[in-house]
Amino acid sequence: MIPAQFNAQEVEKKWYDYWMKNNYFHSKPDHRKPYTITIPPPNVTGVLHMGHMLNNTIQDVLIRRARLKGFNACWVPGTDHASIATEAKVVAKLKSEGINKNDLTREEFLKHAWDWTNKYGGTILEQLKQLGCSCDWERTKFTMDPDMSASVIRSFVDLYNKGYIYRGYRMVNWDPEAKTTLSDEEVIYEERQGKLYHLKYQIEGSNEFVTIATTRPETILGDTAICIHPEDERYTHLKGKKAIVPICNRVIPIIFDEYVDMEFGTGCLKVTPAHDVNDKTLGEKHNLEIIDIFNDDATLNSYGLHYQGQDRFVVREAIAAELENLGALAKTETHLNKVGTSERTKAVIEPRLSDQWFLSMEELVKPAIKAVLETEEIKLYPSRFNNTYRHWLENIRDWNISRQLWWGQQIPAYYYGDGKEDFVVAETIEDALKLAQEKTSNFELRTSDLRQDPDALDTWFSSWLWPMAVFGGILDPENEDFKYYYPTNDLVTGPDILFFWVARMIIAGYEYAGEKPFTNVYLTGLVRDKQRRKMSKSLGNSPEPLELIEKFGADGVRVGLLLSASAGNDILFDEELCNNGKAFANKIWNAFRLIKGWEVADLPQPESAKVAIEWYEAKLQQNLVEIEDHFEKYRLSDALMAIYKLVWDDFCSWFLEMIKPGYQQPIDRATFDKAIEMLEANLKLLHPFMPFLTEEIWEHIAERTPEQALIIADYPKLTAFNAQLIADFDFAADVIAGIRTIRKDKNIAMKDAVALKVVNHEKASTYFDSVIVKLGNLSDLDYVTDKVDGALTYRVKSNEYFIPVSGNIDIAAEIAKLTEELKYTQGFLRSVQGKLANEKFVAGAPEQVIANERKKEADALAKIATIEQSLNSLK
Repeated sequence: MIPAQFNAQEVEKKWYDYWMKNNYFHSKPDHRKPYTITIPPPNVTGVLHMGHMLNNTIQDVLIRRARLKGFNACWVPGTDHASIATEAKVVAKLKSEGINKNDLTREEFLKHAWDWTNKYGGTILEQLKQLGCSCDWERTKFTMDPDMSASVIRSFVDLYNKGYIYRGYRMVNWDPEAKTTLSDEEVIYEERQGKLYHLKYQIEGSNEFVTIATTRPETILGDTAICIHPEDERYTHLKGKKAIVPICNRVIPIIFDEYVDMEFGTGCLKVTPAHDVNDKTLGEKHNLEIIDIFNDDATLNSYGLHYQGQDRFVVREAIAAELENLGALAKTETHLNKVGTSERTKAVIEPRLSDQWFLSMEELVKPAIKAVLETEEIKLYPSRFNNTYRHWLENIRDWNISRQLWWGQQIPAYYYGDGKEDFVVAETIEDALKLAQEKTSNFELRTSDLRQDPDALDTWFSSWLWPMAVFGGILDPENEDFKYYYPTNDLVTGPDILFFWVARMIIAGYEYAGEKPFTNVYLTGLVRDKQRRKMSKSLGNSPEPLELIEKFGADGVRVGLLLSASAGNDILFDEELCNNGKAFANKIWNAFRLIKGWEVADLPQPESAKVAIEWYEAKLQQNLVEIEDHFEKYRLSDALMAIYKLVWDDFCSWFLEMIKPGYQQPIDRATFDKAIEMLEANLKLLHPFMPFLTEEIWEHIAERTPEQALIIADYPKLTAFNAQLIADFDFAADVIAGIRTIRKDKNIAMKDAVALKVVNHEKASTYFDSVIVKLGNLSDLDYVTDKVDGALTYRVKSNEYFIPVSGNIDIAAEIAKLTEELKYTQGFLRSVQGKLANEKFVAGAPEQVIANERKKEADALAKIATIEQSLNSLK
């Protein structure tokens, strides 16, 4: 029995379990051409959100379509260890239990981190299954898996030995909440309203002051100079003098350097080398003292004097008040400035001098620039992101790859002494010992004498190897999987990680494999609400994905998301879109039930059915060409819309009506078999988008073995088609629409047959006449040479159609109605023509407005001609 309603909840679990049981998602190398996608690994502790829903639906569409087209489809899933985010969650959990991270050893902390990961780590992947994602779950990877970590360590050692990785004392971006450094790309700059404080520094040995403006008065405690432009005549008398820093009363030199802009502010600049990258450069040039006033959590240290232990923002207010009491605060102004914040923790970034590990990018980046911007070996969709890609790569800075965290791959550098350069780099401590012994000529050294660098590597330094490492390509580049599946085909991700991840994977691909990691990059937009706001829990505008699936079904949600998701453009999400997807699923289900409800008999095939089948086969082929073109250009939303229109309009609204048997009449077997064949072709096109619904219908159509499941069926093949047949039907459809309009307007019941007389000025094809007769319920269709009196009439292009009305309608009433409609239309025409006769209006109105008015005039004239003709034929 076929259920009256499509029950998504029952169907989804049933078919996902069936697909898993029959191992359809698993891939292994064989004779077929591979099609490979690696998932952008979500954070291991994450849960499904709308961005994941969109991204993974797109990937599933691509992978299911490739499977249907005969490729050996492989979609590798996995998760990212997300060092900063995960460590923060573990630290917070420990804190709630009264445990301080600093009281634990690294090994003890990592045990807690692994416990957390094992408890929450599989959640998001399980949720992806509810969406229908057909990942090869046997290949699931985690960036902290032993082989994945070994790949990261090997790449670090390799790049160090090549001279690309070095240790440097640099100004870095410090996240005081995560207590780690960040790369430049992990800092988000936001405009914030703040204050500009004008501070007075006394010149030593005089009553004179210089005024300096700063947004950060707390940093005066780290000042080691005042800098002035050497040509600034206002201050030439201060050469060789010193100034006194308020509060701490430190005496600092007044230096002169062309770096200062004489026109900006007072022309005097406070120099704090420990807390500003430009000040550090000045400090090095003038050999200034470096005073770091902050602890790693951005509280003040002993250099903060009586503010020691207090937070920087608390100190800012307090120190401003103290400066005012001292008479050292000249004035305060409101000030809008850009503030760097941590992409992960949202904390305000603190510039800080620190010993860190860096990866030199100047040479490594060259093949990645060439591949996208010159040879186009790799294509970004949409291509407008090429400019963004170019800007970042051509202005790239060395990558700070060390993080002051424990969760992540520990940097494989081993110190054997107290000096900064007393280290070796090796994959294991045993290898490190040999290198240390050789470097020092001290063969008495033991592993216990070595101390591994405590820092972990940036998470992105792990995930930039993802497309290679998941196939073992770093540890064993000659293995069968890597040689078969790499390079992968498509990458689907968001433009927000074009730098963090996409560009870096390209760089790594050329460095380690000598070739691209993927061919196409499909950049999705952000999912926003219908007010264009970014979805977030704080705004309360982000729906719960699993609740949407429960309400509308996974297929409905997938269709709703994809219909609004053009590449690279933000998606304005509205739940109504999912409701539309659900309605589409019900439409297909009801069409299937209609076909299966017909009684089949051995009867001759009607001419109208034969013509309908020929037309739909041509229409299907025409759509296939369009769909292929959309997929080639990664216009998945357009591809789905083309299929949507094919199924809803052409198949359900036209084809099924054209072949439907009369009331309580059977259908001939040849037509029924073709209807099933066309339905199955539609299901193949729809399957990548609506996998559950289509598999359910497919299995209801006939008894199928696991080898005959829809998920592995053959995608429809492109063949030649008759375009003229499609054009002829479009004309015939207008003829049918005319008959239906007259029936509706004149209340002529569909069961009452009418005659149709045609003056064929267009020499239109008569091929679809049998269809016109059936769908119009015509008693006869005749071609005539002259107009027919006593008939209702309409036009299609220059063709004239007449429906004799004797016995069907009240002629007097119809004449009265048409006369009224004629008067109204003539009045409308006069108003339009009055506008067009107004020279001032025509001269001043936009071109589009004039074009609209001319179209109104033409439509009104055509309508008047038709009404007049109908009146003449009735009189």
